[in-house]
Amino acid sequence: MDHRFQVSLRGVIDLLSHHLYSSPGVYVRELLQNATDAIRARQRLEPGHAGTVHLELMEKQDGSPPTLLFTDDGVGLTEDEIHRFLATIGESSKREALEARRNDFIGQFGIGLLSCFMVCDELLLVTRSARGDGRTLEWRGRHDGTYAVRESEHPLAQPGTQVFLVARPDMTDWFNPTRLRSLAGHYGGLLPFPIHLTTDQGRERIDTNGAPWRREFDSASERRKALLAYGRDLFDTDFIDCIPLRSTAGDVDGVAFVLPASPHFNSRQKHRVYLKHMLLSESAENLLPEWAFFVKCVVNANALRPTASRESFYEDEALASAREALGQGLRAYLMELAREDPRALQRLIALHGLSVKALALDDDDFYRLVIHWLPFETSLGMMTLADYRRAHPLVRYTPTMDGFRQIAQVAGAQGLCIINAAYTHDTALLEKLPQVLPDVQVELFSSSDLPQSFEELTLDERDATFPLLRVAERVLAPFRCGAVVKKFFPAEVPTLYSSDAEGAFRRDAERAREESDDLYAGVLDGLMAAAGGEPSQLCFNLHNPVVRRLAAVSDRDLMKLSVEMLYVQALLLGHHPLNAQEMVLLNQGLLGLISAQLGGDPGRGGGEGSGGGGGPRGLH
Repeated sequence: MDHRFQVSLRGVIDLLSHHLYSSPGVYVRELLQNATDAIRARQRLEPGHAGTVHLELMEKQDGSPPTLLFTDDGVGLTEDEIHRFLATIGESSKREALEARRNDFIGQFGIGLLSCFMVCDELLLVTRSARGDGRTLEWRGRHDGTYAVRESEHPLAQPGTQVFLVARPDMTDWFNPTRLRSLAGHYGGLLPFPIHLTTDQGRERIDTNGAPWRREFDSASERRKALLAYGRDLFDTDFIDCIPLRSTAGDVDGVAFVLPASPHFNSRQKHRVYLKHMLLSESAENLLPEWAFFVKCVVNANALRPTASRESFYEDEALASAREALGQGLRAYLMELAREDPRALQRLIALHGLSVKALALDDDDFYRLVIHWLPFETSLGMMTLADYRRAHPLVRYTPTMDGFRQIAQVAGAQGLCIINAAYTHDTALLEKLPQVLPDVQVELFSSSDLPQSFEELTLDERDATFPLLRVAERVLAPFRCGAVVKKFFPAEVPTLYSSDAEGAFRRDAERAREESDDLYAGVLDGLMAAAGGEPSQLCFNLHNPVVRRLAAVSDRDLMKLSVEMLYVQALLLGHHPLNAQEMVLLNQGLLGLISAQLGGDPGRGGGEGSGGGGGPRGLH
């Protein structure tokens, strides 16, 4: 034996008020949606019908809760439709029409009227159908799930529907004139037919003159000025530009406003969207591509599917196609700026560089237009890629911040221009350069490449620095680090530690091994054994006075201690974390230097003045 589900209307209303709708005020939107659909249905029967909606607030002199009368001159309902649609949750009075023209209407009577029970306990609906027998019918529904239908003793003069709502005592704030005016204008301000409100203060029209982006203007500048003023009034923001939006997919049109300041690149803008000119949401997030976080838009869609709460769009193929089309409109705007107004594009990039970079990665044509306008941090300062390429045909970059810090000062002093590609999208943009522009050469640069540009020593300088080099190689061997002496700038840098990618990986693995248990340490040992690459290198700078004096020291213990300290200093200056062995070296070195200055063991630290004066042969 089959049984029917029993639905608790009170439970459904609680679900709507606490989990589906954002606030009780949506009852005005739901009534406007039903009125709009009814008017559109009548316009299909009578193409010349204009349609109108009227709200009348009747406040009681004795202070009892007010009554709102909501009237439309739409198609109305027959008795059969009342039983089928008003008493069936989720049923639509437009079902047959939806089969033929799915996107003609907005809402469902059953769901819409349920929202009214959030603010009142009983509804009275009076209706006359344009397709019926001319009778006027009354439907009285109560929040306990019961309803009654009878023929009205006060027939309507023409087809349409009236809804009477008596405010619940705890909901009277949602029935005051100011709030009703605000709600009706908020939700229905772009509807293509008049909305009137009557209160004790009189009668007024509260809707606007339709979508401002569809109005005719005398010039493009007047249009831009008017739309920016509209955006300022709507969002309380002074936008820097406006962009027309249009998509045949979803039948979407509107305007996007360029933000005056850059939001966080992970943020997504909340857009104001209308469905068939009825406000759907002020916080829709899925309308534009993710990279388009530099704009905030207002659009109307006639053929997109709303979610159950009708406060956003359902994620389907139509929305995806509309999103792509709107993204193409934003691309076209940026491409036009690149061609016609590069300075404006530079200003926009300065504000919204991340969004522009993300779009460039996604679109090769746009990439070609903007890549040379994008600014990059380099070892010689900030510059656009166009400025970089004019002076440096080979584009060199380093992909990490630490890698750039390790080379920036020394590379700049040698006249080498290296791009810091550690910022979001920069590495991908530079790697894409030869794919889109085949004549451009791009090269990954690391600290191990720097010594190749340094000046070699003369034969006399090699002889004079040989003792230092021999001690340094012996001291650094346990650290898998070689030694070399060259001349480079700036002279105040005594040493430069350099390693390739494999060397950097090996250092990270060593530090991880020190902090791991035996099992994981064994795994890391295997990885380090398999790691290739050249040993790291400590390059002594003979232009540096300390290095020149060190090369002349005769005390080998003092020379050994100095090499150890210069090695640790080079690691710290290059932003390389010290492993346990290097920390021991640092501690012992500091104690040795202190001991030497205090007159300790001269064999470890050397006495004051050890090493003699003057420089070795060939260093003057």
